[in-house]
Amino acid sequence: MADTDPQTTKNVLFIMCDQLRFDYLGCAGHARLETPNIDALARRGVRFSRAYVQSPVCGPSRMSFYTGRYMRSHGSNWNNFPLRVGEPTLGEHLKRLGVRNVLVGKTHMKADDEGMARLGIDPNSIIGVEAAQCGFEPYERDDGLHPTRPGADRPRYDGYLAAEGYAGPNPWEDFANSGEAADGTRQNGWLLAHGDKPARVSDEQSETPYMTRRAMDFIREARADGRPWCLHLSYIKPHWPYIAPAPYHDMFGPDDVQPAIRSERERQDPHPVYGAFMDLRVSRNFAREEVRRRVIPAYMGLIKQIDDQLGLLFRFLDEEGLSGSTMIVFTSDHGDYLGDHWLGEKDLFHEMSVKVPLIIADPAPEADAARGTVSDVLVEAIDLAATFIDYFGGTVPRHIVEGRSLTPHLQGQRVDNWRSFVVSEYDYSMQDVRTTLKRDVSDCRLFMLFDGRFKYIHAPGFRPMLYDLDADPHEFRDLGGDPGYEAERARLKDLLLGWALTDHNRITMPDARIAAYGPATQLKSGILIGYWDEAEVERARRQYGL
Repeated sequence: MADTDPQTTKNVLFIMCDQLRFDYLGCAGHARLETPNIDALARRGVRFSRAYVQSPVCGPSRMSFYTGRYMRSHGSNWNNFPLRVGEPTLGEHLKRLGVRNVLVGKTHMKADDEGMARLGIDPNSIIGVEAAQCGFEPYERDDGLHPTRPGADRPRYDGYLAAEGYAGPNPWEDFANSGEAADGTRQNGWLLAHGDKPARVSDEQSETPYMTRRAMDFIREARADGRPWCLHLSYIKPHWPYIAPAPYHDMFGPDDVQPAIRSERERQDPHPVYGAFMDLRVSRNFAREEVRRRVIPAYMGLIKQIDDQLGLLFRFLDEEGLSGSTMIVFTSDHGDYLGDHWLGEKDLFHEMSVKVPLIIADPAPEADAARGTVSDVLVEAIDLAATFIDYFGGTVPRHIVEGRSLTPHLQGQRVDNWRSFVVSEYDYSMQDVRTTLKRDVSDCRLFMLFDGRFKYIHAPGFRPMLYDLDADPHEFRDLGGDPGYEAERARLKDLLLGWALTDHNRITMPDARIAAYGPATQLKSGILIGYWDEAEVERARRQYGL
C-alpha cells in the first residue's frame, strides 16, 4: 500500500456523457431543463462556452480525447476503426507519473488485434490490455449498445439485471431499453415511436445509476491502493435508444420541446453533402415535428437523471473527503441534431453537433480567482489530455500531444498566444451518403475550421461551405458559393492548409532533443562534415568550448 493521504493526493474525475448537446443544461440557458448539480459544478469551476470536438461521431472523437491528437494523427476515423497499436494514449502519459487511468463506462475503443498479433503481444498481458483498452484500466467497460445478434459480447450489466430478476437472453435490450404497452407486450426502445414510454427497469436499475455506483465502488477500493487516479466515468446516455425509466420518462412533455433551429432556406438547393445527409432516414424522421415531440422529452429526462446521479456522486466525494483534491471535468463526446437543420444524429459541423459542454472544477487555491466564470476561448477536446498531464505535474510532450493545457484559463490568467482557430474532421465513407454522392472511400472527408466567427468546411470534390456566426448565429446561410466571400474563403483555406501541413507523426523524437542538436553535437560525435582541415576543426572546438 502506498503511504499517501487520499485527501491530499491529486485525482481527476473525468465525466463524459454520450451525445449530450452543449445547450441542454440549465447553466447554458435551456428554457425548460434544470440541471442544478451540473450548474453547481460550473459555479465551482470554469465553464468553457466554445469547446469543440475533433470529430462529431463517437469513435474518432473519443480517440482524440484519449490520445490528445487530431483524427488525422491517430487514424481511427470511424466507430470500430482500430486505434493502431503503439499510438500513445493518456494512460501511457499518466502511468509515467504514477497515476492510474481507470475506466467505468464507454470508450468505443476497437483494439488493433492484427497489429498486436504481428508484434507478438499477448492480449491478456498488461501491455496487451492497455493497448486493447486505449490506455485504460477497465474497472468496468460498457460501450452501451448491445443489440441482439449472434456472437455479441454481453456486458456485465446484463448479469446485474439478471440477478435483479430480469431474465432473458438480452436484458439490456428487453428491459433497460424497451418499454411496455398497456397489454404488457414489449415495445422496442430502438424505435422512436416508443420514446414516451418508461423503460422496463426501475430508475435504480437503469444504466446511469448503475455506472454511478460502479464509479463509487472504484473510488472506495482506490483508497487501499493509495495511488493518484484519473477515473473516466463515461455515461452511455443520453445517446439513443431514447427511452428513460420512470419517473424521468414523463418529467417533460411536448410543450417543453424547444422550437427546431432550422429554416426553409436550408432545404432550397443545399450543398450536395449537406443535402445527402438531410435525406438519410434518421434526418427525415427528425424533420417531423411529431417525432421531435415524442423523443426530445425522453432525451431531456435522461439528462435530468444524469444530473441527479451527479448530485449523489458529488456528495459522495464530499463524504469521502476527496472534493478538495479532485479535479472534476464534465463534457460530452459530441452533440445531437434532434431535428435542427433538418438533421438527425450528429454527422456534420453545426454548433449543436460539434460544440460540446465543458466544465472544469480545479480544487487548487490557484484556481479560486476563476471560479464561477465562463470562458469564451477556443478549446479543443484534445486539450484535456494536456490539462491532465499538467495537473499531475508532468510535462506535456508537444511532439505527441497536440492539445494545450487549460491550466492558465482555470487560474484566470491571460494567455496572449492562445489558438486562433479550432479544427474538426469527419469521414463519411461508412455512411450511405458515400454511395448517394458516388464517392470513392478515400474521397469522403470533411474538414471544419472555425476561427471564432467564420466556420469553413472543406469538402473535397465539392465547393466549400461557409458560415458567418456573427451575422448568422443559427448557421442558416451558407456562404460557400457567394462571390462576395471569396477572400474570406481563401484566408480560411490557407489556415486549414497550414494546419494540415504541420508535422504530426514525429512522435519518437522530442522537440528538446532536436533543439539541442547542432555543430557542437556533431563535433562530439566525431562526424566532421564539410571541414577543410584540422585547424578548422580545432577552431570550431574552441568556439563551442569542447
